[in-house]
Amino acid sequence: MPHLKSVIGRLSFLCQRGMHPRHALTRELFALIVHIIIITGSLLRPVFAETMAVRQVEGSLHGFLVLQTLDGKTIAEGDLIETAKAAAVKVQMVFHFHDGSYYEETSEFSQSGQLRLLRNHLMQKGPSFKLTIERSIDVPTGQVTVRYADDQGNQKEESVHIELPTDLANGMFLVLMKNIDPAKAETTVSAVAGEPKPRLIKVIIAPQGKTPFTIGRSKREAIDYDLKPKIEGAAGVVAPLLGKQPPDTHIWVAAGDGPIALKSEGPLEPEGPIWRIVNVGAVWPSDAAQTESKKQ
Repeated sequence: MPHLKSVIGRLSFLCQRGMHPRHALTRELFALIVHIIIITGSLLRPVFAETMAVRQVEGSLHGFLVLQTLDGKTIAEGDLIETAKAAAVKVQMVFHFHDGSYYEETSEFSQSGQLRLLRNHLMQKGPSFKLTIERSIDVPTGQVTVRYADDQGNQKEESVHIELPTDLANGMFLVLMKNIDPAKAETTVSAVAGEPKPRLIKVIIAPQGKTPFTIGRSKREAIDYDLKPKIEGAAGVVAPLLGKQPPDTHIWVAAGDGPIALKSEGPLEPEGPIWRIVNVGAVWPSDAAQTESKKQ
C-alpha cells in the first residue's frame, strides 16, 4: 500500500531527527502508530458519498446572525444572504468581529434536481483566526487555490488540481440540512478541508434526536444533526493519535414545512475554537428603550 508506506516513512523521519519531545514522536508512540496502521490499513474502506436531491427549492433571503462563544458571549455579528435566479443560487455568510477580524464565505450552486456546488470562495483574517487565508474552489475545473500568510508574514500560495466529487458541500451545509431526509440514519457528503494544503474529506451527517425550544410562549422542536468529519486512509488512522481529528459540528433544524437551520456549533477553521451561530431578529430603538426602562 503506497500511501501507508509514505505515512510510515514520514513518521520514521520525525523520530530520527532528535526533535524536542513536545514536537517529536517517541519511539514507543511511533511503534504503536505503525502497528495500528498495519493492522487497520487493510480494513479501511471508502465511505461512499451521495448526491443530494432538492427537497426544498431555494429563493432569496437575508438572515441576521450572531457569533458567540459557548458561554454566550457575542464576538461577531453577521449576515446570511441568498439570491436565486432559476436553478442558480448564490449564498454568502459574512461575520464582522468585535476585534476587527473578518470572515466571508460565498458559494454558488445549482439546484436543478440535485444540489451541485459550482464555486466556493472563503476569506478569513484578523486576530480571531490562527491563519489569514483566502481559498477558491472551482468545481468544474477541479482547481483549488489557497493564498495565506506564514508565521513570518510572508505571502504563500498553494494551487492544486483535485478530482472534485459531485457531492462537494463547502459553504452549503445550512442549505443541505433543509434537504436531508430526517428519517435516514446517515447522509454522507464531501468537503475540501485542510489549510493551507487542501485535501478531500467526508462528512457524515446523522440526526441525534429532537431538542425543544420556544418562540415566545410557543413550544417547538428542532432536530439536532451531528456532522462528523472523516479523514480517509492512513491519515485518518494517525490523526486521532496526534490530536488532529477535526471536531464534530452540530446544526439544529426546525423541521416540517419550510425547514430552517436555527443554530450551529462548530469551528470556522481547522483546530479553531467551537463557536455558536444563531439566527436573530432585529432590535428596534423602541424595543431597546423598553428593555432599558425595565432594568431600571
